[in-house]
Amino acid sequence: MKNFEEKKNLAEKIEKAVEGLYYMSETDAEIFLFFGEKSESVTAENLLEQIKQPKNTPVEERDFDEFFEHLTKMQNWFGEEEAETAGKFANLRDLLKKNLKDLKVFKVGRINLDVYFVGLDAEGRLVGIKTQAVET
Repeated sequence: MKNFEEKKNLAEKIEKAVEGLYYMSETDAEIFLFFGEKSESVTAENLLEQIKQPKNTPVEERDFDEFFEHLTKMQNWFGEEEAETAGKFANLRDLLKKNLKDLKVFKVGRINLDVYFVGLDAEGRLVGIKTQAVET
């Protein structure tokens, strides 16, 4: 029962952390909890299998910390709303880093991308967040 409670607790924490957050690219996209299945490791191949995409789907792997840097870095021109958003992204980053290991970012597809920020939880499941981005 403890594992179920931990799983539920982490899912609830992630859902609360992404509430009201949007990932900005050429469009603004909501951010959702991603809860996958057990995985040997965090790889593009394992992610594609879990999200039921063909093995030849284009995937770009990015460094987790580097990718979060532009979402969390405070700028001197930020107003109250921008500073609050950067703070929320910092809290989300810290939550994921505290509860998941081997964190990576995967951009799946071309132009209209699905973006996954994922790692392995204590049970070895692929867990994190998913959003979308448009990059032309």
